[in-house]
Amino acid sequence: MRAVRYERFGGPEVLEVVEVDEPEVRPGTVRIRVAAAGINPADRKRREGAFAGGRPLAAPATPGFEAAGTVDAVGDGVTGVEPGDEVFGFGQGTWAEVAVLDVWAPRPEAMPVLEAAATPVPVETALRALDAVRVGEGDTVVISGAAGGVGTAAIQLARARGAIVIGTASEANQEYLEALGALATTYDTGWPDRVRDLAVAEVDAALDLAGAGVIPELVALTGDAGRVVSIADFSAGDHGAQVTGSTGDRAAALAVAAAGYEDGSLRMIVEREYPLDEAVQAQEDGRAGHARGRSVLLVGARP
Repeated sequence: MRAVRYERFGGPEVLEVVEVDEPEVRPGTVRIRVAAAGINPADRKRREGAFAGGRPLAAPATPGFEAAGTVDAVGDGVTGVEPGDEVFGFGQGTWAEVAVLDVWAPRPEAMPVLEAAATPVPVETALRALDAVRVGEGDTVVISGAAGGVGTAAIQLARARGAIVIGTASEANQEYLEALGALATTYDTGWPDRVRDLAVAEVDAALDLAGAGVIPELVALTGDAGRVVSIADFSAGDHGAQVTGSTGDRAAALAVAAAGYEDGSLRMIVEREYPLDEAVQAQEDGRAGHARGRSVLLVGARP
């Protein structure tokens, strides 16, 4: 099979598309013929060695944490799924024609396959962040850096809980946030005052999704550092805020995503598609910032 691979940490030059053996299905997993895989900033950071603690790469690696496709093998102990089923979920090395998923769910008919591939990581991350600061009905929540994949999910999930959402993003993404149901403002000078003007009542909670150094302002807006959480600024704890970086309940996240597609409360916007041969470009485009929605790697034939 063809797969994206790197054998050492480094820049985009270490990535290549090569022929490798298909992975073996393991107990408790399913193997899929990948239709599409999500593109995450963590893929690039891992390739650069950001999570390695200075150690060299132990073995050749393939990027990718999420995918959608067709089951072609079922591991021992797995029930309720069989070859030919359409699924989406979490795995490792999903930038390949065949991949193994550790956590999966049936892909609803309402969920296009490209969106299914782009949904697992943002929904799990958004749910984890919203739960950390207890966003619920009637709350007003500020989402800083709201136009990316996690922000796209967080806006819709918060609104489904009955919360009012105020999102910050670049000028070019204001209409995008509004279309998702958020009140929108830019993040340039004076943004906290504009947030206060938009808020119908007090700001109850805040999510930092961009790591742009805004934790002090978010704490001031909420008046409660315990209801501020960041997924990107690991100094947030210095201000009494929370940092969430570990993975939560992935199976529950897939269930929420599937239900949201079925009832129309959730959509993942796929802005860009890349063929497998353009994997390098796919990773590097993420550096530009101001991303809107998700990008996916199209591995199989375009649906």
